[in-house]
Amino acid sequence: MNLRFSFAAGLGVVALTCGLALSQQPAPSTARPKLYNTTKQKLLEGKQVFSFTQSKFDIAQYCEYAKHYDYAWFEMQHSTLEFRDVEAMIAACPKAGATPMIRLPDAQEFHIQHATDIGALGVIVPTVDDVSRALEAAKWSHYPPMGRRSAGSGQAAQLWNLAGPYRESFNDNMLVVVMIESPTGVANAYEIARVPGIDVVITGNNDMSSFSGYKQGTPEYEQLITKMHDDVLKAGKIWGQANATYAKGHPLSKDAKFFQNGPSNDGWMPPARPGRGGRGANPNAPPPGETP
Repeated sequence: MNLRFSFAAGLGVVALTCGLALSQQPAPSTARPKLYNTTKQKLLEGKQVFSFTQSKFDIAQYCEYAKHYDYAWFEMQHSTLEFRDVEAMIAACPKAGATPMIRLPDAQEFHIQHATDIGALGVIVPTVDDVSRALEAAKWSHYPPMGRRSAGSGQAAQLWNLAGPYRESFNDNMLVVVMIESPTGVANAYEIARVPGIDVVITGNNDMSSFSGYKQGTPEYEQLITKMHDDVLKAGKIWGQANATYAKGHPLSKDAKFFQNGPSNDGWMPPARPGRGGRGANPNAPPPGETP
């Protein structure tokens, strides 16, 4: 028996059982408290969210940028950042504003456990081509009974003990994002998106173009994006694109909610980088690796 698919079936049973149990309970007298993962809360309210990308160890820079954006995209797939670097930056200003999220190189238990133990409230898993990788991402990102995250002794509980005990509130506040970046992933988009515990599915625009051979904006490329969009929404999940230039002006922009980079919440613009124009010149400019 395939354990991954058994895990998916188990999650489905848990979700169904919980849903039936909740449906039989009287309506609560008060509204559900807002999440301390403010990015997830905004997504649930139907809002678009944007990040800044942190690719180097710089506590002062991180704490300044975090005041102005929905979430921080700590880049650990295409940078030399280490967990101890990210741990120190999150600890320096955990309540600055931006939700700390990490793009990991894969969906291994080792990486997701480290990310969550140091205080990340979300992970972004790249190059998800099939259900097995999505199942791994969901499994290690949640405590039982929803997943298989084990209890650790990192700084997370001290940082996020805000709505009762951290262990009991974490699953609700965890945000799991997977990236589909190839035609194979597009073919499996519905099955990937419907995995319990996956919250958001986004297009990795540059790699989608690279892996498919279709330039962004061509009919062939747009057909891939449209299929992915349709399948993710059909699965009842949130959809987005890595490139924030798709946040408006695109036929599917109204349904796209989660983006890498993009405008700040308050109009603040990062200082220009010497000799390169900087993000200040174009706040929607994607980082290297996600350019059109």
